[in-house]
Amino acid sequence: MEWSFQTAEELVAALRAGAVTSVELTDEAIARIERDDKVINAICVPDFDRARAAAHHADQARARGEDRPLLGIPVTVKESYNIAGLPTNWGMPPHRNYMPAEDAVQVSRLKAAGAVVLGKTNVPLGLQDIQSFNEIYGTTVNPWDHGRTPGGSSGGSAAALACGFGALSIGSDIAGSLRTPAHFCGVYAHKPTVGLAANRGMVAPSEPALPVDLDLAVVGPMARTARDLMLLLDVMAGPDPLTLGVAHRLALPPARHERLSDFRVLVLDEHPLIPTGAAVRAGVNRVADALVDGGARVERHSPLLPDLTEAATLYMQLLISGSVARFPTESHEQLRTRVAGLSADDQSLSTTRLRAMVFSHRDWMDANNRRELHRHAWRQLFTEFDAVVCPITPTPAFPHDHTPNPLDRRIDIDGVEYPYFDQLVWAGLATMPGLPATAVPAGRSPEGLPVGVQLIGPAFEDRTPLRLAELLEQKVGGFQTPK
Repeated sequence: MEWSFQTAEELVAALRAGAVTSVELTDEAIARIERDDKVINAICVPDFDRARAAAHHADQARARGEDRPLLGIPVTVKESYNIAGLPTNWGMPPHRNYMPAEDAVQVSRLKAAGAVVLGKTNVPLGLQDIQSFNEIYGTTVNPWDHGRTPGGSSGGSAAALACGFGALSIGSDIAGSLRTPAHFCGVYAHKPTVGLAANRGMVAPSEPALPVDLDLAVVGPMARTARDLMLLLDVMAGPDPLTLGVAHRLALPPARHERLSDFRVLVLDEHPLIPTGAAVRAGVNRVADALVDGGARVERHSPLLPDLTEAATLYMQLLISGSVARFPTESHEQLRTRVAGLSADDQSLSTTRLRAMVFSHRDWMDANNRRELHRHAWRQLFTEFDAVVCPITPTPAFPHDHTPNPLDRRIDIDGVEYPYFDQLVWAGLATMPGLPATAVPAGRSPEGLPVGVQLIGPAFEDRTPLRLAELLEQKVGGFQTPK
């Protein structure tokens, strides 16, 4: 029997029943990677010798009667996580040989749960792109169409899952970096509530691995089914023991509902700042139809929804001001001069991003205060609804575009070009207020490319969108092997 596309849940059951060993699963995964990854280039740092040793230890542990949530399950890890003994360089040539001394918290949790780490998956330079290519490790391609990107920055992880290179992966998300690759590659991902899962050791190379409260970024699970996401999230969830001095267990409340007919869902497919391409709109509508068919209460509009234009503006302000905080002074001064010459009437997202590059602390505090108003509005919305369904990006996976300056790139939406980074507004809808969001497959485009949608849920009620994802999987169809 071939095991590569079995779910993690199925593999756990097979291992417990003695139907397969971890060594057999690991050898099969490695053989598949060695056969297929020359083309896909998802696994940028293989760790096969240690994986085989870990699998052997897992089988010995099971023979002794041990049982852990992921005991013997082959997994991959995004390159940006520190793993002792492997390089962590985020695709940045100056840090090509940086070797961390200890595992990231989440890598430690994977190993403690018994997982077998096959290796690390490819990322964009500095995790700063919607594609996954860099000078050190090259370009990862989309398993459905090698001329297109698998997305970024967790693109290697999504491509690996779509190709059967391990049952699970862990990634991170600040601008759709979990959700967009899942959407582009036809797999599942979950952006947890901000602060739910400790991030120590998911840190730029050579920076100290300290517990930090990231403003927008999260670490999270990727898988081929919704139930596998929950399995992995249960391993990942919980605060950093360095900050609390306690074990990492955290009790998430149960899903609000168990049956589809009990869910109240707001469906969005239009954004005031960027059009939704026909293929993605069709995916949203497939999910909406499945919800209606399952007896859920579905609405298309609500006065409780926070203003989408302001939400996108705040998201860009917080994202960009945070990411350029380490700019050298010369660049900062040049930017200040450029921003000073901008017309006050220009409120485009491109100009918003430019202004955010020179934000003062006062400017950031103002944006942060307005974010709290949005968070409160979302709390009000979630008294009337259980989840919001909306796009992740306006299009399916787009062709590789390695234009050196990303600001010169464009995204083609049904034949019309828009600024490349404007496509982040949908990802930012959940990121800016720190809400959980589950990326789920929603069929395919006319060209046969995967299309996904995101299910946004209430803060710290991650099990609610995850349960909805599981119920939808039965109606819309989940992961399919790339043809």
